[in-house]
Amino acid sequence: MAFEGWSVEAVEFYEGLEADNTKTYWQEHKSVYERRVVAPMQDLLSDLADDFGEGRVFRPYRDVRFSKDKTPYKLNCAAHLPGGYISLSAEGLFVGSGLYMPDPDQAQRLRTAIDDRDHGSELASIVVALRQRGYEVGAHEVLKTAPRGYSKDHPRIELLRYKGIVMSKAWPVGAWLGTRKAKDRVVACLEASRPLNAWLERYVG
Repeated sequence: MAFEGWSVEAVEFYEGLEADNTKTYWQEHKSVYERRVVAPMQDLLSDLADDFGEGRVFRPYRDVRFSKDKTPYKLNCAAHLPGGYISLSAEGLFVGSGLYMPDPDQAQRLRTAIDDRDHGSELASIVVALRQRGYEVGAHEVLKTAPRGYSKDHPRIELLRYKGIVMSKAWPVGAWLGTRKAKDRVVACLEASRPLNAWLERYVG
């Protein structure tokens, strides 16, 4: 079935879950989650598969084994596909792409490529272009100073301090969320991420 957007019930489901993150609430509203939240996300992934690869929806349950927060359910419906990440919550829609949490070898290759005058300058240009188009560019973790072995005066010190690199955009809830415009925004973001991902594929792997 083609994606038609998320209804207001999907947003209301997460508003309710934020207020009452319990098994009781979940069981009472599970049918809303399945019909109004997950089903549209799966429809969206199906629509995107030809251009961006097969996606999958993450499980809604939190891993609380090592967390002080024992609330059992995630406050968003998230999906991963080869070209990016999609999340729906009570706050709205979020789309991101890039290298989120690299392993140590990837992180080293990333810094080596950023340090290289030609390769690093290419990435810097990609970042500028993304920001000019209204996308956020950053990392899940940023060093407070230059990484070991690099000068604080390096021309691309901002990028060198990133542990990974991700572009993203978030949109607050609005009437558009219940229409195909939601897909248009996802597609636009994933398309915009292609130069960044191509650079990462060439120089980081």
